[in-house]
Amino acid sequence: MAANRRPTLADVAREVGVSAKTVSRVLNEDGPASAETRQQVLAAVAKLGFQPNLMARNIRVGGPDTTIGLVIPDLGNPFFGAVARSIEDTVRERGLTLLMGSSADDPARERDLTDKFLARRVSVLMVVPSVGADHSHLKAHRTRGLPVVFLDRPGAGLSTDSVVSSNRTGAHEGVAHLVAHGHRRIGFVGDLPTKLYTRRERLAGYREALREAGIPYDRSLVANAHDQHGASLVTSQLLGLDDPPTALFAGNNIVALGTVTELARSKRKDVALVTFDDVELAEALEPALTVVAQDAEDIGRAAATTALARLDGDRSRARTITVPTRLIIRGSGERPAPRGGNGPGR
Repeated sequence: MAANRRPTLADVAREVGVSAKTVSRVLNEDGPASAETRQQVLAAVAKLGFQPNLMARNIRVGGPDTTIGLVIPDLGNPFFGAVARSIEDTVRERGLTLLMGSSADDPARERDLTDKFLARRVSVLMVVPSVGADHSHLKAHRTRGLPVVFLDRPGAGLSTDSVVSSNRTGAHEGVAHLVAHGHRRIGFVGDLPTKLYTRRERLAGYREALREAGIPYDRSLVANAHDQHGASLVTSQLLGLDDPPTALFAGNNIVALGTVTELARSKRKDVALVTFDDVELAEALEPALTVVAQDAEDIGRAAATTALARLDGDRSRARTITVPTRLIIRGSGERPAPRGGNGPGR
């Protein structure tokens, strides 16, 4: 068997010296087989790294299933939903079907989902890595030819293809836009956990923009939240500082919703706002929301195209594809800094 090919039912049968039908009976516990044969089959399965195909329990299917397994953090997040739709649209042309599950950003849950997808013998595995997850368990599958693609964030413990946004550059551009409108007290409302790759990159872009403008980094202007309610609370805390920010940069679409909610509740029309990620109905707000938009469609398409190229035999080195972001000016980020102070109405 070639080293870069995933083992099949026929490979196991050849290793043991029995028929494929016998191997199938052992694995599916679906017919007579001696204890010795059963032991030999299971030993060959372990030796070859064979993953039984739960999607097709007949001996005619020895290769990968015609599915792609996708693990994302949150099925309800519009960004990941758009990425998934783009992947599905791209692979459908090749007769592949997308299977999807949510990890809730939990490494154990992510591992469980990837194991289940591997048991189904998916043709491609795509993962948005959870913070703290170790992906070294995928090395053997990757070596045998399974295309593995990380989305949105790099993985750990495995060198493979990744598709990410230009997080640092995008955040830098958004904060520099606020600086250009006279703001020097700029708050950052980021995601949790703080070790999250996208959060770290966007905070780095925020700090770079401040440094380039000669504005000292002020830790008191950095807050974190993982949901809309939490973002609303920390926004309120930032606005309540003795020397509050005159502008805010929200680190993602979920955080942005909480920030917008608090600005509306507190009637703070003087505070400028730029968010990372576009938000549904952003143009319907008053003023409309200035955003650093990720291209979810391009991210999904790039991931799918990369995976399909691997299926077609591309054995080049693993690469990281960075999809550019785009600053969309709509009004909320163009509010000028108040003259002579940072408080409301000054």
